[in-house]
Amino acid sequence: MAAVLAAPVFAASSDEKVKKTDAKYVCFMNKQHFDSPQKKVEVNGKTYYGCCEHCLEQLKDPKSHLATDPVSGKQVDMADAVIGYDKSGKVYFFENNANLKKFRVASSATNR
Repeated sequence: MAAVLAAPVFAASSDEKVKKTDAKYVCFMNKQHFDSPQKKVEVNGKTYYGCCEHCLEQLKDPKSHLATDPVSGKQVDMADAVIGYDKSGKVYFFENNANLKKFRVASSATNR
């Protein structure tokens, strides 16, 4: 019940829960958004971002590259994902822009 009461706190603006962001502002390991670009590591031709050397080391393991799209439930490679974040800085990885938009609509409907 506390999560339901806290939901409006996470609104990115008055009409959307998450804002789209560029991957370079995200630590893929702790799934947090930052105001400044993060450190990057290339693995198998793809670029991943982390906030510290420890995160960059973890990102060298291909098993760490997957996240679950909150709309479709499908696994997505974080380097290929559409990324959104809420006001608290929590990051969400989507398989496409349509799912990010659906997530915004569903979130704003539940916050009314």
